[in-house]
Amino acid sequence: QVQLAESGGGLVQAGGSLRLSCAASGRTSEIYAMGWFRRAPGKEREFVAAIIGYGSGGTIRYEESVKGRFTISGDNAKTMLYLLMNSLEPEDTALYYCAARRAGQSYDIWGPGTQVTVSS
Repeated sequence: QVQLAESGGGLVQAGGSLRLSCAASGRTSEIYAMGWFRRAPGKEREFVAAIIGYGSGGTIRYEESVKGRFTISGDNAKTMLYLLMNSLEPEDTALYYCAARRAGQSYDIWGPGTQVTVSS
């Protein structure tokens, strides 16, 4: 089993920055990909960014609206995942989730989430 726990959310003004952290514990050796998702009020959960293919170089992907503003990073041991968010906009307000998956599977390991609120 793998457990995930996010931290670092909060209230920030538009244009500001936050860094989210996700601590992974348990059988992290099984993790193939880790990422960040978010759910804004009244909307479906959406993909934000991910690191895919741990152990084979890794590929980083971003949702279009966060490219150039957000940076995902993590350690090779897959015990920590980060999301540095710059130039935050009110539209970035959401509950942010850390997620992980094994190779060939969908994301099925989720943290409880951390709230990010961006004021205008």
